[in-house]
Amino acid sequence: MKDLAGKTAFVTGAASGIGLGIAAALARAGVKVMLCDIEEAPLAAAIEALRLTNADVDGVKADVSLKAELKAAAEATIARYGKVHILINNAGVGGGGIYGAWTDAAWDWTIGVNLMAVIWGIEIFGPLIEQHGEGGQIVSTASIAGLLSLNSSQYNVTKFGVVGLSEGVRVALAPRGIGVSVLCPGFIRTNIMDSRRNLPERFDRAVGGNLPAWSEERLDQLKIVHNQIRERVSQGIDPAYVGELVREGIENDWPYIFTDIEFEPQIEARFAAIKQGFDQIRDRVPRR
Repeated sequence: MKDLAGKTAFVTGAASGIGLGIAAALARAGVKVMLCDIEEAPLAAAIEALRLTNADVDGVKADVSLKAELKAAAEATIARYGKVHILINNAGVGGGGIYGAWTDAAWDWTIGVNLMAVIWGIEIFGPLIEQHGEGGQIVSTASIAGLLSLNSSQYNVTKFGVVGLSEGVRVALAPRGIGVSVLCPGFIRTNIMDSRRNLPERFDRAVGGNLPAWSEERLDQLKIVHNQIRERVSQGIDPAYVGELVREGIENDWPYIFTDIEFEPQIEARFAAIKQGFDQIRDRVPRR
């Protein structure tokens, strides 16, 4: 999609952070953008700010972990713009806990937003992109944690799922003129550490995990790690820069969109460990 001007994009999690950065970058390229978010006030503010730049944007409120609301948002997009060419599955939450602190509510919420919403987004918008025959692009936000799992949190599990889904759907949609990219950002300056502000009422407050049996020492260690991550996020890369990377990735159909090279050595080490697994059984493979 070399020429983005006049095309239409649908962006989830668009009221702030990476989603807003992508929406703004696409709008500057002449794309008509439907912003989607669960937070009404920030969504309205984002739309107002973009319209001041003469961008052709609109918005729709939706909880993307509910398929019916995502479908209604798609219908609103078609009603407003007639077509959709670009799908940005960006909405995500950082909720959940590590092994020993898992809860069903945390799994349901995190999987619902981070993975099922991506699956449903492709299921709902894929045919809408196909039907006009003008081509398109799907970009889904995973994380560097989708390639490098350093803990057992629900977040990492869902992001691995987004990477795998994107790789598979890319193969399926390429013959239909639709490119698929997966965005794997590192530390970006967003509100993800405060995801619980958007915790739907249907999930109980057990999303944070159940820690009573843990020692004070372990709890203190967890708090230290949490605060370190929060600090890294607060000083992270500007989402506006990420938006421009995604725009370039769409124009050039990049399979993977990275924001930095900080974790490249760890990912190379992971691939080396996988390769070692094959090497360990190479001489034992039965001959056929």
